[in-house]
Amino acid sequence: MASLNGKVFVSALSFSRYSSEPRRLLEEQGLELILNDTGRPLTEVEMKEALRRWQPVALIVGVDPVTCEVMEVATQLKIIAKHGVGVDNIDIPAAQRQGIVVTNAPGSNAQAVADLAFGLLLACTREIILADRTTRQGRWDRFVGGEVWEKTLGIIGTGRIGLAVARRARGFNMRILAYDPRPNLEATSELGIVYTDLEKLLQESDFISLHAPLTEDTYHLINEGRLRLMKKEAILINTARGELVDEEALYRALKEGWIRGAGLDVFSEEPPVGSPLLELDNVVVTPHIGAYTREANLRMGLAVAKNILKVLRGEKADSEVNPT
Repeated sequence: MASLNGKVFVSALSFSRYSSEPRRLLEEQGLELILNDTGRPLTEVEMKEALRRWQPVALIVGVDPVTCEVMEVATQLKIIAKHGVGVDNIDIPAAQRQGIVVTNAPGSNAQAVADLAFGLLLACTREIILADRTTRQGRWDRFVGGEVWEKTLGIIGTGRIGLAVARRARGFNMRILAYDPRPNLEATSELGIVYTDLEKLLQESDFISLHAPLTEDTYHLINEGRLRLMKKEAILINTARGELVDEEALYRALKEGWIRGAGLDVFSEEPPVGSPLLELDNVVVTPHIGAYTREANLRMGLAVAKNILKVLRGEKADSEVNPT
């Protein structure tokens, strides 16, 4: 098979971080990888500068903004490969107009994110973080938490990650409610999921876990009105996108006791410097690490590399977001 030529700009910081195999797949085919050496996601201006300078044939992107203006300076660009699943940071219509294929890696991080969602759920209901902190301070406080066994879990968004969370919930004998504009009817029989409207889910769930994509319709899906529908003992988990939640309303809900707690892996601005949510003891936070397992990183990297090679060879990618 003939080798390929050209540069691949890698803005995604975690690409091939824990295994050299994804990088090796590309380099063995003659592609030159240019890495983001800043140690952080790039700004739009930095993305434009990098793509203008290197003129890559492929872009491996994390959460960095890929706007129409960014694409316009990359005259050789044929594929934007998302190192992950959500593509809300990529201007899909602009890519379509410019004939650039956009791919993602669906399913590659589902188990990792589901694990973290349940970890946050357990940490919140048993106040594990606060108990750890005070014990290290020499105190011996007995924190009275809640149980997960046979409680009600509300899952908003039943894609691969939402269903992976439901499978974990079955191990706790939980009642599982779900809301999704496109219900997965097979899941109702396999996992015992009961689909319902959003309001009923919020009113009846002890735990609510968000797994919806960020769109115009889901922006601030969890707002003040919907927070007030929740039980006072409810715990909200967000491992999807920070913008799904009105964070000002969430702060009031937690501060004033509308709900009991929240576990957050994502924020509307990352890192959430100065966010008042960080001041609250009934919030458990992590730095957007849902997909950060060695296994998920390898699966994502391999999916990205294979998509790039297929597109550059004139073949159809395995997971095109904007089929051409």
